[in-house]
Amino acid sequence: MLIGGELVASESGEWIDSVDPATEEVIGRIPNGDARDVARAVEAADRAWAAWNGIGVAARAEALRAFGRKMLERAEELLEVEVRDTGNTIAPMRGDVRTGVEGMNYYAGLAYELKGDTIPATPGNLHFTTREPYGVVARIVPFNHPVMFATARTAAALMAGNSVVVKPPETSSLSALILSEIARDALPPGVFNIVTGTGAGAGAPLVRHPGVKRIAFIGSVETGMAIQRMAAESAVKHVTLELGGKNPLIAFPDVDPATVIDAAIAGMNFSWQGQSCGSTSRLLLHESIHDDVVAGLVERIRAIRVGDPMDPASQMGAINSKGQYDKVLRHIANAREDGARLLAGGGRPEGEEFRKGFWVQPTLFGDVEQSMRIAQQEVFGPVLSVMKWSTLDQAITIANATDLGLTASIYANNIDDAFAAARRVRSGYVWINSVGPHYPAMPYGGMKNSGTGREEGIEEMLSYTEQKAYNLAMRK
Repeated sequence: MLIGGELVASESGEWIDSVDPATEEVIGRIPNGDARDVARAVEAADRAWAAWNGIGVAARAEALRAFGRKMLERAEELLEVEVRDTGNTIAPMRGDVRTGVEGMNYYAGLAYELKGDTIPATPGNLHFTTREPYGVVARIVPFNHPVMFATARTAAALMAGNSVVVKPPETSSLSALILSEIARDALPPGVFNIVTGTGAGAGAPLVRHPGVKRIAFIGSVETGMAIQRMAAESAVKHVTLELGGKNPLIAFPDVDPATVIDAAIAGMNFSWQGQSCGSTSRLLLHESIHDDVVAGLVERIRAIRVGDPMDPASQMGAINSKGQYDKVLRHIANAREDGARLLAGGGRPEGEEFRKGFWVQPTLFGDVEQSMRIAQQEVFGPVLSVMKWSTLDQAITIANATDLGLTASIYANNIDDAFAAARRVRSGYVWINSVGPHYPAMPYGGMKNSGTGREEGIEEMLSYTEQKAYNLAMRK
């Protein structure tokens, strides 16, 4: 782990084995950090942040850029470890290190936007605001993109003058240990700290620590709610959450079925096993194109090549962990029990190479009704559900009939239809005639139980500051 600029083991001396999801083989180990390690990291971060803030925005921006350059020097090493540790396929994962570096460069470029306002509250006096960092902030990282989230999603906090304590995911932390070496050499001691361990052992003490005023988390709704409760037990804290999604892709009758099929495959993120909060896992098809799209989808999904994540030809790898694998299988079993029609996949792929590992075929369900669990609950796996609609009101009712609202995608050639649907869908990030990409400076986050706060834009950087108001009475 990285604490106060030093690479250290845990206080307990205990370790957690890291397992390759594709083979179930132990490929490394991580320190099993606990509350003592968290306390050391927060203390180191608290000692560091004032000096880090004091060097000014230009110097912090250059330090972030240097951090990014050092990451690129070890990009291939990070990539291989990340693929073996997460189960994600190598081809799409090549972009994760680059995205992390781009995030740091983006916020470095926003350095001079950390500014306050002057307010004409009274005539003859001076009223203005400044922005100050919180001090020590925490970032809790999910298992699907560890390196990217540990860097691109800490850059805003660092640029704002805070020091950071990162808690990586216990099932895929190996890349974070490499990141510890890079950050040690790129940033002043204590500015960037990494504490590995379980959620209960390291994550909960970090959330509860009274010295951590600002917390950001990406993950499940259940864990997000637990973080809110734990944070409130020790202090008044600013918590932002990017949580799950049961995201709709609404296809209108004037769209070519082939276009919808391509979009459904891309939006489901099969290349990382559907393990993405933004995956459009509910496909809402107008009745006039329903049958043609479903027939084409069955063919395409059955043809997805599942295999060794390190093979560039593989189109889908293995589920991240045994626990997540079991959850996905339970969701599939529930869907069949509720009466959804299994059209493709639904089990372990055939072949000797799949006898070990956490493998699930890409799966498609038809005849899905909104009352079914598969239509309400996030699977976080390679499971796509098809639903049918006939009027726009019906489509919007289905789209909004969950307690989640992260992303949505609308496919329509008629611009009036597209915007009518986009305006009415209760999701925080909406694509029109595209699906999947995150665009620079566009705020990303969810409505309803999909979270609070926005990331990836200037709003994220400003959220890591507190406003201070000054009122100067001018003497005549």
